[in-house]
Amino acid sequence: MTANITSVFKTALEWFESAVGATNTALYTYILIILLVLSGLYFTVRTRFAPFRLFGEQIRAVMEKPSNGKNVSSFQALMVSTASRVGTGNIVGVSTAICLGGFGSVFWMWVIAIIGSASAFIESTLAQIYKKKGPDGCYGGPAYYIQGAFKNRPLAIVFSVLLIATYGIGFNMLASYNLQSTFSAYSFYNETATPWIIGAVVAALVAVCLFGGGKRIVKITSFLVPIMGVAYILVALAVTAINFKLLPSVFVRIFTEAFDFEAIFGGFTGSCVMYGIKRGLFSNEAGVGSAPNASASADVSHPAKQGLVQVLSVFIDTVLICSATAFLCMCSGVEPTEKLSGAPYVQAALSATLGSFGPIFITVAMILFAFTTLLGNLYYVDQGIAFINGRIPGKKFTAFYRIVASLLILLGAGLNASLLWDISDVLMGAMTIINIPVIVILGKYAIRTLKDYEKQKKAGKDPVFKAKDIDLPHEVDYWK
Repeated sequence: MTANITSVFKTALEWFESAVGATNTALYTYILIILLVLSGLYFTVRTRFAPFRLFGEQIRAVMEKPSNGKNVSSFQALMVSTASRVGTGNIVGVSTAICLGGFGSVFWMWVIAIIGSASAFIESTLAQIYKKKGPDGCYGGPAYYIQGAFKNRPLAIVFSVLLIATYGIGFNMLASYNLQSTFSAYSFYNETATPWIIGAVVAALVAVCLFGGGKRIVKITSFLVPIMGVAYILVALAVTAINFKLLPSVFVRIFTEAFDFEAIFGGFTGSCVMYGIKRGLFSNEAGVGSAPNASASADVSHPAKQGLVQVLSVFIDTVLICSATAFLCMCSGVEPTEKLSGAPYVQAALSATLGSFGPIFITVAMILFAFTTLLGNLYYVDQGIAFINGRIPGKKFTAFYRIVASLLILLGAGLNASLLWDISDVLMGAMTIINIPVIVILGKYAIRTLKDYEKQKKAGKDPVFKAKDIDLPHEVDYWK
């Protein structure tokens, strides 16, 4: 009897893995590439290349303090969104892309970040325009601008459900798996027991933070993310500097493989373009509709300020941290293979240059990356539940959901890597399919907002926004 149940479960799991894999391939081979590239180029042109020409404004905007000194600042909102963006995907995701797609995938990761940064500006600016007033400050995101502009609550609820599933289930289970996989380099690692033990410890630590409340999440991520990012970049730069003689050949391989169209179109689903886009989107999340949930919480005088701050978040994530991982690996002299895919490739690369310190450093980095990712992701889950419920859920429901969230982190540690990547990619893709068309339609208001911001800056003013100045036809809680 037990053997029959096991056989049925195994068959069902194989069918599920096959279905998710097929959906994933269809999404990223056709739909998402067109959506992401065309929308990114459209917004880049419409904003007159704002992500590049307004870099100085991005730095100034992130330093702005809340008007009352108590609400969430631009920097804190940036850290929450960066906590989700900057995570295990920056280490394991980049490594996986290089091992399975080749060096050329790094180039396409850069491309998706560069053209996606304009989409990040649009969605975060819209989140600020349509944000709502709450007892503890302001909140918002795609669900709110879908409902506020289109009066379409069912679609907004669908987006919120996908947000909860993507971050509470897909991304958090994957982050848990990626974290425990770094311990496979140590002699004590047991494939049967160790993943579950590590998963249990991580789940318990996350639960402790969750039961401390949302403000603690903001404080913890604001403290850990900068330290984590700077330390990681410094080590990556050190490894690259030690192996600087390999840099010319690395750049040659990046651009040669990126434009090897015969190889790309010969096996597109496993090409550098595909892996670059998938892992780039997973890492920076530009256009997915996640970061606007954090952006809306910031207390700023003008929505464009927070839009510019989120452009900076994409830059931090991909141009700095993903590139740091890429060059750390590619300059090590260790050749990527499918067997090394994930954390083992990064550990092997560091070991080749720094010896036994390498695996230890990556383990510590992964613990910090994964922990901040898990907390940042669950902040988004809180926002999705609050929207569906119409208010912050009661204490009993919140306690129940946080226990379930912690158990999912435990479960993810022991599942299959391929399945977890596919689940995450499909859920994230579904969010993107809803969010991109919405921001394309509403983008004109974000573009008008940017023009208003630049007009006031040219007049020597600290920009202050009023909805009537852009002829916004929708009712909003702020900017009156």
